[in-house]
Amino acid sequence: MHSVPVLLDRMAKGETRALDLTTACLDRIQDPEGQGATVFTMIDPDRSIAQAEQADAARAAGEATTPLSGVPVSVKALFDLKGHVTHAGSRVLAEAPPAAADAEVVRRLRQAGAVIMGHTNMTEFAYSGLGLNPHYGTPANPANPTRIPGGSSSGAAVSVAEGMCAVGLGTDTGGSCRIPAAFCGLTGYKPTARRIPIGGTYPLSGSFDSIGGIGQTVGCCEALDQVISAEQVSPAAPPDLSDLHVAVLDNYVLDDLSPLVAATFEAELAALAKAGLRISRVTLPFLDDLPELNARGGIIAAEALAQHRELLASSEAGYDPRVSIRIRKGETQQPGEYQALLKARAEMIAQADALTGDYDALIMPTVAMEAPRFAEMAEDAAYGSANLLALRNTTVANLLDRCAISLPMRSTGLPAGLMLMCETMDDHRMFAMARSFETLLRR
Repeated sequence: MHSVPVLLDRMAKGETRALDLTTACLDRIQDPEGQGATVFTMIDPDRSIAQAEQADAARAAGEATTPLSGVPVSVKALFDLKGHVTHAGSRVLAEAPPAAADAEVVRRLRQAGAVIMGHTNMTEFAYSGLGLNPHYGTPANPANPTRIPGGSSSGAAVSVAEGMCAVGLGTDTGGSCRIPAAFCGLTGYKPTARRIPIGGTYPLSGSFDSIGGIGQTVGCCEALDQVISAEQVSPAAPPDLSDLHVAVLDNYVLDDLSPLVAATFEAELAALAKAGLRISRVTLPFLDDLPELNARGGIIAAEALAQHRELLASSEAGYDPRVSIRIRKGETQQPGEYQALLKARAEMIAQADALTGDYDALIMPTVAMEAPRFAEMAEDAAYGSANLLALRNTTVANLLDRCAISLPMRSTGLPAGLMLMCETMDDHRMFAMARSFETLLRR
């Protein structure tokens, strides 16, 4: 599957139709030799085809097109799709009533002429960065089927990587779009959370949840963002790398890098510097306090527990125990701890804003390691350690209420990602800069 800008160009020239694209995606999803049955937990082929035909008819009639007109899009299984159950990767919600209406972002996608391909698999309740799901199975990493896809938007990433759609809609509470993008060699982003409405989206943490996406290129993610944000802003021209001044975040996120990620990141920094990018180093000392602050699950566990308390009381036996144990960590917090954590977060945001305002972006490895093997995740202790390390770098952007995007690095082995983290509400500039980085990283 080509990138979204290429697909739009081909449809505009009459070289392909939305129906052709949709049929090809459905063929891949339904291929008995493929893993579509694990990537998607629900498809509605008749409706997808009808949407594609409608998009083709609108284009033939000369109606105004949007950045996603006729483009196949997958939707993570925690977004409401009218007439279907929003199970959020869990069996305990499998018998819930079907959604009465589309989630707001899905409504905007349909209004823009996007073709909705169905619900994609995910970590149960989006509470892990690894992507494993014992209820619906776990799709294999397209780069190496012995390895995990990353999560929690696992199906979103694999659906894009295997040509089952052009772009995947996901959520990102601590890295759930960027981690699977990095592990699968794709581009994934989280916006400044407040820009995208969350109505009709099953929540994990109101303080950290954001809605983003995964695609082949920056242009794919930017097209998705234009539609779901409903911001009428034309993409800005990518700046010259020589006009940018970025900083490598020099503490916390560079600890315990795998040899592959460390070597690949340093090689890309050298290439970027050679291309004229000005690179400095910056330290955010408070990040080193995060392990202690989050020892009892932090803000996310407290808010997840509030969301799940009643459901756990009635149906905990149906949960993935690796998810329920993380939610129940919120029960170990002391009285007033949640309020203290919210205050500490606000102070960290203020400190970061004072330290990073002179830079166009902070850059770091998206994930400290390459995708682990499935076999390595069999033991709970190994799973827990890998999950914390996978989430560590990406969660910084959620903590600081910023936008961030992961770009694939030119790895000599498994895929790895380079992340740009920009200032709060600087999303449009972030996309423009990311296209400059992408030009060099894809050479």
